[in-house]
Amino acid sequence: MTELRSASTASGSRELTRQDRSRERRMRWTVRLGVPLVRLLGNSWRIRLINNVTSVDALRRQGRPIVFALWHGDMLPLLYHHRDEGVSVLISEHRDGELIARVAESLGFRTVRGSTSRGASRALVALSRELAAGRDIAITPDGPRGPARSFAPGALIAAQRASAPVVAVGVAADSAWRLGTWDRFKIPRPFSQVRIAYSDPVTVNAGSAREAAEDTARFQALMAQAEHTASA
Repeated sequence: MTELRSASTASGSRELTRQDRSRERRMRWTVRLGVPLVRLLGNSWRIRLINNVTSVDALRRQGRPIVFALWHGDMLPLLYHHRDEGVSVLISEHRDGELIARVAESLGFRTVRGSTSRGASRALVALSRELAAGRDIAITPDGPRGPARSFAPGALIAAQRASAPVVAVGVAADSAWRLGTWDRFKIPRPFSQVRIAYSDPVTVNAGSAREAAEDTARFQALMAQAEHTASA
């Protein structure tokens, strides 16, 4: 009986390994084909920036790292627009997060793997280190699983720890596909106009992480205002 169990376990392990290898090959090919498509699609967009000069550009001239807050469903046009800037983006460790992470890295982003909900402490420490090193970070406060467009406090805690300003980002497109995912992931159609609106920098005025987490309503409103500005 022991031999039979051992043989069954070995067979199962080999099958799992084959599945892993097959999954890895599919992932590599998806990234290999997907990244050029994202660049090609993004190159066709007519991108209009709103309030970037007095917000993002001004902070970067001052050498102050930024905490970008964006909705998970708006990630694609922002990955394209901010490519090759070395922004550190928080991406979940789920399987779909692995694909997004590889695409982001291929577009010149740094990635921090984790979540501000599961394993939050580890992710927040890593984000704080990125900010301390002078790097901008990007967080989807409704990720990795929603609810969509609901502001979780992780971005505020990271900003509070590093005394870094938060910039909310809103995205609108005059024509876009929407995936049937929880976040209604947005893919602007070729040659559409994409408007990206940046809020003024906002400081998290809190003496502790707990106080920062209690300030989510203000930043939920800030995100809504950025969305409205992009859509106007």
